[in-house]
Amino acid sequence: MIIPLAHRADQTQEYYFSVKLAEVRRLQAAGHDIINLGIGNPDMMPSANTIDALIQSAQQPSSHGYQPYKGTAGLRRAIAQFYAHTYGVSLNSETEILPLIGSKEGITHISLTFLNDGDGVLVPELGYPAYRAVSQMVGAQVREYPLLEHGGWQPDWNAMADLLTDTTKIIWLNYPHMPTGAPATRELFERAVRFAHDHRLLLCHDNPYSLILNKKSPISLLSVDGANEVAIELNSMSKSHNMAGWRIGWMAAAKAYVDAVLTIKSNVDSGQFKPLMDAASEALTNSDEWHRERNAVYQGRLDAVHAFLNALGCSYTTDQEGLFIWAKLPDSVESAEALVDDLLYNKHVFIAPGFIFGPKGNRYIRISLCMPEERITEAVGRLNQDF
Repeated sequence: MIIPLAHRADQTQEYYFSVKLAEVRRLQAAGHDIINLGIGNPDMMPSANTIDALIQSAQQPSSHGYQPYKGTAGLRRAIAQFYAHTYGVSLNSETEILPLIGSKEGITHISLTFLNDGDGVLVPELGYPAYRAVSQMVGAQVREYPLLEHGGWQPDWNAMADLLTDTTKIIWLNYPHMPTGAPATRELFERAVRFAHDHRLLLCHDNPYSLILNKKSPISLLSVDGANEVAIELNSMSKSHNMAGWRIGWMAAAKAYVDAVLTIKSNVDSGQFKPLMDAASEALTNSDEWHRERNAVYQGRLDAVHAFLNALGCSYTTDQEGLFIWAKLPDSVESAEALVDDLLYNKHVFIAPGFIFGPKGNRYIRISLCMPEERITEAVGRLNQDF
């Protein structure tokens, strides 16, 4: 006998990459060398001082017990100092920062905290699948707002206003944008904050890519006047500090928002491992030069990815920021799904189809920079080889 599932389990699909990576592993187990250009899983190490801090903390007997639900005071102070240095934003480390087990946890806790069954949520028509999936899991009504393909993938604010109802509560925003790589701008954030104020909405900004191949100084939504009253910003060390598996992130917001989310989070976990938080505190002091050196590596990979896309006949813009490149398929390619399968099974190269980020991505693919340059170059060579 199988106990019936809850409705949320019935309506939620397994994460695309969870399914597809199982296929990749089966091919690898059969002896095939798969070049994985589909996943944003940083392959470079955290800084040496980060690893040293982890080891030193793990050797202390006091590091292995339960930790505060709000994370250590040292981590919160480090996050506040990082925001001041990186974004010019002043945060109160005691009241305006809540460490998280990555941004995905934050998406879930924010949704559980603020959304009742049937409440409306606006998500970008192209975006991180968790915005839609979590909103649906908590019983919210998801409405996708348009992004202007020929306007730098910026939100269509007029169309967004038409989607509002009396029960709409949250807007999800993400710039630098994933998957399109559209940069963040102060004008965009100012418009978003005005929109949230005008319509009494909670503006949730997901900001994990601002330090990767950024063409200008990184921007935080919280640097905009008025954001403190209506906004929560999520951030993460997964991409910016090569710490994806560490699961260290945070939300930054006014005290009332932090306290509200903490009521949910404190019933779900019992704090993070102290050596991870101590090491993260150290990582947040990484020099600007450390970030420049890492971005120089990504720039070399970016050039190789452009060669890969050129070989496929794809079109793309060169102003993209973040860890991925978004490219449009040529008319000669039947579909992104067909191309992905052809490359995986016939060339042993895995890329991500654009449709997993929303229907508007049907004619697009996304390529990750989380692979050594020589392997990306090898993938280019495989396009003309038979396997």
